[in-house]
Amino acid sequence: MEFKQGDWVRIEKNGTVYEGKVMPSMEGYITIKMKSGYNAGFSIDKVRITLLENNGEAANGGNGGKNGVKEPETATENIYEPGKKLPKIAILSTGGTIASKIDYRTGAVSSQFTADDILAAIPELKKIADFKGRVISSILSENMDSDSWQNLARAVVEEIEAGADGIIITHGTDTMMYSAAALSFMIETSVPIVFVGSQRSADRPSSDNAMNAICAARVAISEIAEIVVVMHGTTSDDFCEIHRGTKVRKMHTSRRDAFKSVNSLPVGTVDYRTGEIKTFVDYIRRGEKSLKFKPGMEPKCALVKFTPGADPAVLDYYINNGYRGLVIEGTGLGHVSTKWIPFIRKAVDAKMPVIITSQCLNGRICDRVYDTGRDMLKAGAIEGEDTLPETSLVKLMWVLGQTDDFEKAVDMLRKDLSGEITECTCR
Repeated sequence: MEFKQGDWVRIEKNGTVYEGKVMPSMEGYITIKMKSGYNAGFSIDKVRITLLENNGEAANGGNGGKNGVKEPETATENIYEPGKKLPKIAILSTGGTIASKIDYRTGAVSSQFTADDILAAIPELKKIADFKGRVISSILSENMDSDSWQNLARAVVEEIEAGADGIIITHGTDTMMYSAAALSFMIETSVPIVFVGSQRSADRPSSDNAMNAICAARVAISEIAEIVVVMHGTTSDDFCEIHRGTKVRKMHTSRRDAFKSVNSLPVGTVDYRTGEIKTFVDYIRRGEKSLKFKPGMEPKCALVKFTPGADPAVLDYYINNGYRGLVIEGTGLGHVSTKWIPFIRKAVDAKMPVIITSQCLNGRICDRVYDTGRDMLKAGAIEGEDTLPETSLVKLMWVLGQTDDFEKAVDMLRKDLSGEITECTCR
């Protein structure tokens, strides 16, 4: 039996029947993606293979179209009937798993869906708002950079100026916290701006994309006029958590509840079934502030992790190669080896702000407890308080994109600019 990648086949082995689409396979084997969403692999000489067409019927000599697979229909521009009284929400798609599916030519998950595809796949959304879809990029989130953040921020501002009552940004989860932090510093918003993603692609039975998107839509029409991240609150399909964009971190590689607020309670939760939103902290309300946009990002900043015995000369690379600022992940309360202190002083003397954060994540920096910390402060290091290391990096990039004045930059970095520093570390 001859078959190609993408063909539908029926496989019989020891009285059990398996059906699915052929994926890339090793020589002598066949691997299929079954309708359940799971993969199965077989040795060709130990099974009976029947070629199917149109997703399940036995083929009659032909392949039933291109590779025996029905081509996906193209989503029309208007896939729903906009409710006249519904709020207007713009969905800006950047790619990521929430906009991904299996590519059967390679067997890998790739970013292929547009914003309209997301709406077509989740029809419940049309009951919540009148949506407008716009593709900003179609990339996995590890390919985002400071230019991507600025392009996305400009698109958000354009949609708000055009009358959007809220913004949803679909984004890959791996670097979503960086993008959320970047927009938190660049945009002072009058409406909700909601980042959402999924840990598992839409064609998997355990996908979290629909629930996350529906909960994100609820927040986008709410009174919470901040940049937030909305993702599963537990591994069950019960509620999503609303995280402030500067206080959120991905804490697990694959769990559906991977995102957690750090050093802060979540802004709130969204009940998946009822749509009820409960809030736990103070937040900026819709219309409380006017829209302001302050773009500008300095890409030549770095995040350096201190480890025992690490050669401090690594800092010389950044000092001598045009970098403008450093964030150091220190130990515990925010410490590095005594050998690092002269290099920190050298960076500060070169007018490079150096922010100290902690690898512990939870808790607050305090470099006044031990002698090493006090020496770091004398060398000019800036305490990052309870700010996450990655948020500190994005803040540093934004601040240095706003000013070339070293003293002004240091003053800005010591202040809470967008909820990244809390008065009391409660978690």
